[in-house]
Amino acid sequence: MGKKQVFLYRGAEIDVEWDERLCIHIGECGYAKGELFVAGRDPWCQPDLSSLGDVKEIVERCPSGALVYRTKDGQITETATSENTLTVSYQGPYFLKGDLAIEKSPGDMPGVELRAALCRCGLSKNKPFCDNSHEGQFNDYGAVGEAGEPLKETGGKLKITPLKDGPFLLSGNVTIKASSGRAAWQGNNVALCRCGASKNKPFCDGTHKTIGFKTD
Repeated sequence: MGKKQVFLYRGAEIDVEWDERLCIHIGECGYAKGELFVAGRDPWCQPDLSSLGDVKEIVERCPSGALVYRTKDGQITETATSENTLTVSYQGPYFLKGDLAIEKSPGDMPGVELRAALCRCGLSKNKPFCDNSHEGQFNDYGAVGEAGEPLKETGGKLKITPLKDGPFLLSGNVTIKASSGRAAWQGNNVALCRCGASKNKPFCDGTHKTIGFKTD
């Protein structure tokens, strides 16, 4: 039997699920005020020690989709944000929020339909997701130099296709934010670098071909 990777923490009104495969330890849960998550405690997550509203709000802070909450009948009731956004983080991954459809993502990772951290350094061993391999290895501050075209609407399904040995193709309404938080680019079709070597980051410039980037 393989190592357990998905953990369910039960409460009287709501359960919290943590997927270790997606967690990159940003700390939005552990640093939240209150007793929902306490490092070193067993179990570290105790839903009954926070209000129902706080449980939902804190879980929804998780940028990687590693945390979700479930009703007592097992349903996930979190809804997608009204705007699809992608943030190009400082020296780190792409953080996405919205109505996400990441092609070929495992069916047992429901959180990534709402929130996801995708590798953009090319080094993750858990592609297309970030696994923190960028730390100390990747140098990009998250600036965005292009503006795209203004969106007529901001919601709807955002399809993310990780091309084999190539970029991410995004299809659907999306706002790309620089690491500073500035809404920088808008549009509904874009190719984003995931080899880590484009000279026009975050956009793909074809460098993956010249460096022999491999996704497998």
